[in-house]
Amino acid sequence: MKARSLVFDLFGDYLRYRGGEARLRTLTTLMGCFDVPEATVRVVVTRLRKEGWLESRRDGRETTYLLTDAAWLLLDEGRSRIFDRAAGPWDGQWHMVIYSVPETERALREQLRKKLSWLGFGPLSASVWLSPHDRIAQLRADFGELPTVRLDAFHARSEGVASDRDMADRAWDLAGLDRDYAAMLAEYRPRLDRYRSGELLGQDALVERMRLMHYYRRFPFRDPDLPPELLPAGWTGRAAHEVFLEAHGQLRTAAEGFVDAVAEGVGATR
Repeated sequence: MKARSLVFDLFGDYLRYRGGEARLRTLTTLMGCFDVPEATVRVVVTRLRKEGWLESRRDGRETTYLLTDAAWLLLDEGRSRIFDRAAGPWDGQWHMVIYSVPETERALREQLRKKLSWLGFGPLSASVWLSPHDRIAQLRADFGELPTVRLDAFHARSEGVASDRDMADRAWDLAGLDRDYAAMLAEYRPRLDRYRSGELLGQDALVERMRLMHYYRRFPFRDPDLPPELLPAGWTGRAAHEVFLEAHGQLRTAAEGFVDAVAEGVGATR
């Protein structure tokens, strides 16, 4: 787990619920649980401030870091993609984006592709991406005003379920994703009894929960949250999501209690 990701995860899962701010010494103590030295923490938060994700203020001799509006939006969007799943029947409509980015803007094109993947779109061809969910407005919010990016959007139906399944198979590696979900189940389902028993406390609960989040948050980049009729038989994705939700919830009280104790300076222990 990289230090930058750890800072985002601490704010996203814990510190946002404490007003979206934390003293530097709180951050360094929490990051120390993952063997990140104080010097590295200082470098990371300074960079995040320069990039517009954090603000800082002086409280006496201490520095406090606060989430910016842009960071709040990023964390809200990320939490939705990680925790939420589509409910209700699919209306059979695909939402498609055709983009054009100049060859000279390769970095921007890669950013656009990452955003498309994060929103659950998959590539039907090089510049044609589709999703069963209408998230085109979210894409336009980030890229629609850029002069070098052209986005054309369509809402359409295919010739039928067989065609829908064929497009889904072409746009996403569902077999590989299913194998990785099965591996996640094999690793975390056996741990649920320990989580339910409350065996993990303090720092141990925080570290375990943060590692779980780090492990699972990679899936939204690959999983478009397809409706059941487009999924392979025996799909393990939903079961893996339920295990993630339970594990995350079971570890919540102990992990949050440890973070609160550190933030309040009451001598948190393992």
